[in-house]
Amino acid sequence: MLKEGFGGNRIPAGCAISGIFSRSGKRIGGEKIVDSIALMHERSNGLGGGFAGYGIYPEYKDLYAFHVFYDHPKAKEECEQFLERHFDVVNLSKIPTRKTPKITDEPLIWRYFVNPLPTKLAESQLDPDEFVARSVIKVNTHIDGAYIFSSGKNMGVFKAVGYPEDVGEFYRLEEYAGYCWTAHGRYPTNTPGWWGGAHPFALLDFSIVHNGEISSYDANRRVIEMYGYQCTLLTDTEVITYMMDYLIRRKGLSLKEASNVIAAPFWSTIGKKDPEERERLTYLRNAFSGMLITGPFSILFGFTGGIMALNDRLKLRSMVVGEKDDMVYIASEESAIRIIEPDLDKIWAPGGGEPVIYTLDRGQA
Repeated sequence: MLKEGFGGNRIPAGCAISGIFSRSGKRIGGEKIVDSIALMHERSNGLGGGFAGYGIYPEYKDLYAFHVFYDHPKAKEECEQFLERHFDVVNLSKIPTRKTPKITDEPLIWRYFVNPLPTKLAESQLDPDEFVARSVIKVNTHIDGAYIFSSGKNMGVFKAVGYPEDVGEFYRLEEYAGYCWTAHGRYPTNTPGWWGGAHPFALLDFSIVHNGEISSYDANRRVIEMYGYQCTLLTDTEVITYMMDYLIRRKGLSLKEASNVIAAPFWSTIGKKDPEERERLTYLRNAFSGMLITGPFSILFGFTGGIMALNDRLKLRSMVVGEKDDMVYIASEESAIRIIEPDLDKIWAPGGGEPVIYTLDRGQA
């Protein structure tokens, strides 16, 4: 069920992205992000929609929240046996959904709040995040019919095959509240419309929604799989998530530095910088050359305590940013911002390759 395609037909690019972020950490109801992405209905074709919310599980904020799709009960049994051997499972349940005629063929959808077992963590000699990341990749590559599609703390991804407003209704998103939301309406280009292939893509607390097409996918995939990641989800967006995880969590780059890798300035632009900046950008381009993304894209990158918006260096996909008091709004179209906040203090379109980064003013919500 999870990996059914659509006959191999190529569909022209579309897609919509939207994001809401409160710099003060105020929690916003999920219905707001649904209203925003729903306005861009025509940019999708019903083959994928999804959301990521941050700050939505305050009662379990110190635990990893696993959201899991299962094709069949045997996959659930095998995955839960794996989780019991490696994690302290504090709470597990079906993710609440409501029946809607526009969301069909749903898999089994479960949620687990977990922490690594101290004995297993000690045996692995890994930090908790790396232990969790490797466990997620192992489940997704070795247990047929099981897919952990969300694995961060105090955050969660909700996605399906359908238009995003229908996905929001299906997951009862109005019952959640968070300080940051991202959303995606999918119009697949070269990849199937299946539940796992809907956006956002996530690993730990990092999540990506993406509008565009990565022409460098094969090169990017070969590079990132050298470092233990496995790209199995039949979409180019997955590789962006893994590259950002590698660059930021594993290599310690800043958000700006990571953006200067995946949307690196042209050599002609680097040559015009002052010596110190030219040296920094030259190092990043040379050290991580295989992680340069080519092709049109706009992305929203969610993480604990913040959000980053980024266009490709030629700005081949639309994206606008608006501000009102402590609130930040980002979307493919200005109308998707105005529908939820018509009276903005400021609105603009970021330049190509220019990261726009917001973080909480006072710690994690």
